[in-house]
Parts: sequence; structure tokens; C-alpha cells
Amino acid sequence: MHLFNLRNLWFLGTLLVLLSCRQEKHTPSVMFGQPEEDVAPAAYDLSDIQAAGELIAVTLSGPDTYYEYRGRGFGLEFEMAEAFARSIGTRLRMEMAPDTATLLQRLAAGEADLIALELDTVTHWSVRPTSPELASAIKRWWKPDTRERFLAAETARRQSASRSRVVRSVRPPMLSRANGVISSYDNLFIRHATTAGLDWRLLAAQCYQESAFNPRAVSWAGAQGLMQIMPGTAAHLGLASSEVFEPEHNIAAAARYLRELNVTFADIPHQRERIRFVLAAYNGGVGHVRDAMALTVKHGGDPHRWADVDPFILKLAEPRFYRDPVVKNGYLRGTETSAYVRQIMERWNYYRGSAHPSASITAPTPNSHSNAPSRIRPRSDFQLSVDSLQ
Repeated sequence: MHLFNLRNLWFLGTLLVLLSCRQEKHTPSVMFGQPEEDVAPAAYDLSDIQAAGELIAVTLSGPDTYYEYRGRGFGLEFEMAEAFARSIGTRLRMEMAPDTATLLQRLAAGEADLIALELDTVTHWSVRPTSPELASAIKRWWKPDTRERFLAAETARRQSASRSRVVRSVRPPMLSRANGVISSYDNLFIRHATTAGLDWRLLAAQCYQESAFNPRAVSWAGAQGLMQIMPGTAAHLGLASSEVFEPEHNIAAAARYLRELNVTFADIPHQRERIRFVLAAYNGGVGHVRDAMALTVKHGGDPHRWADVDPFILKLAEPRFYRDPVVKNGYLRGTETSAYVRQIMERWNYYRGSAHPSASITAPTPNSHSNAPSRIRPRSDFQLSVDSLQ
């Protein structure tokens, strides 16, 4: 949208704010049974935000504003809003709106404390006229080079992401194809595959995609270890920060998470199809996968068939789709998630033809990468029948 139109919208929004002040959200009084409609609206300013411990910001979804990846927020506006929230001693709750008019409406209604979007080159962010303390705090925090500094940090993260994708190309996908050994962690994949309800070779294929079997890997987004588990997911799974780089703990936690995702997508009846949705959710998040399924339904496809959903995973990188009313979670790095699923499934097929459970494999000790072989006799109930997944 052109800046001229944005300024017109801002002018209109300011008028709406002034006209709707009496409708602003407030805490209803219960004293003496006084009805809510008789209570005068109360301003909600910086001190109230600090007392509540939460700053609510609203913005447009997009790669340069705000998006979620593996349960964590990213984007320039998000990074700046989060830093400002820390500066005033609160946490940030970032929310999305489909368009600029809705941003203004939500601010006027008291559903957000600020608009985290550069609607005006002078004030940068927008707040209600009834929040002068918050406006002053923003002006004190904002420096002439603030946007440039955060933009440089965001660019550095993206460059780091590009470099991290090169690692897999220089690491062999199998330790010994002749002996059917995928990695030095095959025994751990076999041991924990039963938790996930998956063929152990699929777990190995996913591990290669995530870290190329590097137990110390850390991604640009903060994912850690062999299975690249995000800190928030690790906390949810009970994986301590001191254990995240331990191969067995990391793989075991990933197996638990895969089991959760399998239950989440229990509405997909065909198991092999469900695997693709589970992998997509592991990479891109459940909400984004559900958004792609909703778009598939809207456009006449089968939401339980990956071949129909995958094109809309890709389209979630396009504004006309990630701002569609049926989409609840906004922008997704769709090319990455689509490729993630495809490459793991291709590698799994490769492993199934080359690796076998009776292979001689290495049993690593904690914090060790010894290649000394040891024999492991895997139990047949550690994995699903491959035939059942056809």
C-alpha cells in the first residue's frame, strides 16, 4: 500500500479513536452492584501495561514484519517490539491483523497497546491518544538508527540460515551403505522409534535433514542438537537445557514430539499421508499446516491428501494467501517446509533400500563420537511394518 494511502488511513483511524473513546475497553466495577454500562471508560497506559506484565502489539503478517517459525516469532517489527517490551519490563504478545484498517480498529477498541508497523515516518509506531506515557516511552527508546540496527541483525540471521543449509551437502547421508549403517546413532533411532510409532529409518532420515547427524548443531532460529529442537519445545517435552545436546535425550524428546504430532493429525486416516503432515508440522508448525489445509478446502482440494495441501504450504509465502481470512497464523517459509517433507521422504526410501535393522552399528557414549562398531539386536516391535505404510 502506498504511503499516501497509509497516512490517509491513519488520519481516518485517529478520528475513529477520538469518536470511540467512550467505547474503549475498561475493567468493569463490581462495587455496590454498579452495572458495567455506568462505569466511565478508563485509560490504559504504560503503568497499567507494566502492572499487567504484558505489552500487546499488533501488526501485519509477513517476512519483514512478523511470522512464526517452529513456535518462535521472527520479523523486523517483532524483534523491535520484543526489545521495547523488555525495556519497559514486560513480555510481548504479538498479534496479527489482515489489513491496515483492522490494525487501527483494534488499537481504537483497546485490543492492542500499539501498532508495530511504520505507518508514519516520524512516530514509527502508533498508540492511542489516551496512552501518553506509552508514547513517551517509545520516543525515549527509539533512536535514529534503531530500525537499521535491527534490520542488520535480521539480515545476518538470514545469511546464517543460508550457510547452515550447506552443511548437509558435505556430510555423507550414510555411514556405510555397504554394511547398511546409516549413522553412529542407529541404535538410538531403533530404540526410540517405538515411542514415535515410526520406522527407525524415517527417524534417521529426519535427523540427517535436521542436523546431518551433528549432535552439537545450532540453527539460525535457535534449534539445537541432532533433531534440532527449539528451546520452547524442549521445555514442553521436559528436555532440560543441560541434556539438549546429548544424543539419546535429544532423539528421545523428538520421538515424543512426533508422537504428539501424530495424535494431532489423527483426522488424516491414511498413515503414510499422515507422516507427511507430521513432518511438515515438525518443521513449520501445526498452525501453518492447518492453515494450508483450510486453504485447500477453500479451493476445492482434499485437505487429507498431501499432494493437494503441499501447493498451499508454498502459497503461504504469498500475501494474498497468508492474509486470507481462513488463515490464522500468517506467513510461512513455505518453500522450506515443502522441501523438508519431500527430501525426508526421498531419503527414507533410500534408507529402506540400503539399511537394515541387523546392520552392525555404533553405540555412541554421551559426548563421544567413537566409530567403534558394536552389535545390536533390534527388536521387531521397535518399528512399524514398512508394508503398512505403503
